[in-house]
Amino acid sequence: MTTETASSKPDNTKLWGFLFAVYIIWGSTYLGMKIATEIVPPFLLSAFRFLVAGTLMAFISRSSEKQLPSRKQVLSAAFVGLMLIGIGNSSTALAVHYMPSGLVALIVAAIPVWFIGFDWAFFSKQRPTVMTVTGIVVGLAGLFLLFNPFAAATARSYPLWPIAILAGGCACWALGSLSVSKLTMPAPMQSAAIQMLTGALFCFFISAEAEPGAWDTLQHLSTRTLCAYAYLVLIGSLVGFTSYSWLTRNAPPRLLSTYAYVNPVVALFLGWAIGHESLSSQALIACMIVIGGVVLMTLGKKKA
Repeated sequence: MTTETASSKPDNTKLWGFLFAVYIIWGSTYLGMKIATEIVPPFLLSAFRFLVAGTLMAFISRSSEKQLPSRKQVLSAAFVGLMLIGIGNSSTALAVHYMPSGLVALIVAAIPVWFIGFDWAFFSKQRPTVMTVTGIVVGLAGLFLLFNPFAAATARSYPLWPIAILAGGCACWALGSLSVSKLTMPAPMQSAAIQMLTGALFCFFISAEAEPGAWDTLQHLSTRTLCAYAYLVLIGSLVGFTSYSWLTRNAPPRLLSTYAYVNPVVALFLGWAIGHESLSSQALIACMIVIGGVVLMTLGKKKA
């Protein structure tokens, strides 16, 4: 059985503490993945990242959560882990390997579209409001301006094909997040450990099939790569993902989805300040349009 449910009223300090962690930490992990995948292929990176983080979380959970999860709880957490980590997070790692980290964060900022669509179709059956639909249209217009597919490919320094994979990853992330409230999940830390380890196993499998020679890159690891990896494991996964896992149980979906338009602001700033990623004036205008659209989507949601 879960220890906390979405219907309970968690302490506001704890709620906003976890939300702030997701805001800042996940905004910074885009740059962390960009740096780490300079040498290690994205799926192998994700596999090692969540293998270590999941193992550490499993040991931590043993000291605080004595009751072992049931088979049903393990399968539920494994499904969520496959959606969130195996597909969702690894597709982001793949995208930042080829594209500027800030722009990837901006695409992920449109994830409320998937939340709204899946929630309407499979969960609450709640029809989107006019403001929500307006926000979706505005957000898509901003993305079109940012990634104008009719522009010459030579005008861009990155390919567009990772966007399709990232879109699928965002869809799986939303589906997995929404499923948590309908599934019988283990205790929070046990759940996070199972999700991470499931995602790691999936990423090892994909890496073996799609990244030939990936293991050979490990002999070329630099201090820069190892520091980025350590940050992703200890801060991005253990702190950030655990915070998000708690929020999926306790935060209203309307509040939870706000991380989607805070993360890109953090990622864009860090990409510019640390990663030396440049943004044109057109890109900045497009960013403002997309984030404005996401704000409209969130504000336009009907209260349950």
